Amino acid sequence: MSMTFNRKLPIPKEVKEMYPLTEEIKTVKAARDKQIEDVFTGKSDKFLLIIGPCSADNEDSVMDYINRLAKVQEQVKDKILIIPRIYTGKPRTNGTGYKGLIHQPDPTKSEDMLEGIIQVRKLHTRAIAETHLTCADEMLYPENYRYLSDLLSYVAVGARSVEDQHHRLVASGMECPVGMKNPTSGTLSVMFNSIQAAQAKHTFIYRGWEVVSDGNPFTHAILRGAQNKHDQTIPNYHYEDLKLCCDMYLEKGLANPAIIVDTNHSNSGKKYLEQVRISNEILHSMRHSKEIRDVVKGLMIESYIEDGNQKIEEGTYGKSITDPCLGWEKSEKLILEIADQL
Repeated sequence: MSMTFNRKLPIPKEVKEMYPLTEEIKTVKAARDKQIEDVFTGKSDKFLLIIGPCSADNEDSVMDYINRLAKVQEQVKDKILIIPRIYTGKPRTNGTGYKGLIHQPDPTKSEDMLEGIIQVRKLHTRAIAETHLTCADEMLYPENYRYLSDLLSYVAVGARSVEDQHHRLVASGMECPVGMKNPTSGTLSVMFNSIQAAQAKHTFIYRGWEVVSDGNPFTHAILRGAQNKHDQTIPNYHYEDLKLCCDMYLEKGLANPAIIVDTNHSNSGKKYLEQVRISNEILHSMRHSKEIRDVVKGLMIESYIEDGNQKIEEGTYGKSITDPCLGWEKSEKLILEIADQL
């Protein structure tokens, strides 16, 4: 019942100095951030697609995938902004299994957190350099955000973290939009409390410092479905769910009302092929209601090169080793279909 302190890790400032960004990457990042911010403020009517693997498990296959996305982005650039998912830390329901690139740069080898931090920064940097697409990651560990704060254009807080005060306070000081998922119970008031907290200013302890945050006006809702006490999944992407969420936004009076709908997880019951049907239903709801169209800013889709998922030892290139994902051919077709409906 103790912890062994293996080694002291470099602070984010040191890692950023070791692996600095080029002026070109900084320029691309600033331009992308403005485009994404304009969607949340309503200045732009482009639709966000936060799309990619459940977990970024292999640099080569992830970059292969993002380069494919970049080509499709060019085709749909007038209607859609694609934000690739590079999710490098994975919350595990029972604490076991692959916890992401930050833990294991090579899923077949033992954990190495220092190498993980370095590889995660390199991967996000490479994605921008090669494709000019800035990416999204999940804030599993709030302390790690500063290693990537100059690279990320979007951050998600997961269903199991959304009630945690530290996540909420750190989100209030982030310089990019942060999506707060509804908890696994599905209770929307918990999600809205998290959004309200993150939009406010705070003084708190972070990485050994007393810090003051300005509040993040681009903190928003992610609807990902729920589970009841019988472990049955309860979707919350239907028209009535979207209308309820819009009404709660009006009641709360929060800045920049926005909903991103997660088409997998408890919305699909992890039946990954259902993401196509779910996406189309959400677009139908948006056509039916201007209120929903104005507040639903995008979709979150789990997608990779190959359909489904696998065990780590199977080693199929571009196939998820965590939750099942939509394969590339289906994903490309879906993106183009979404663009046609906008």
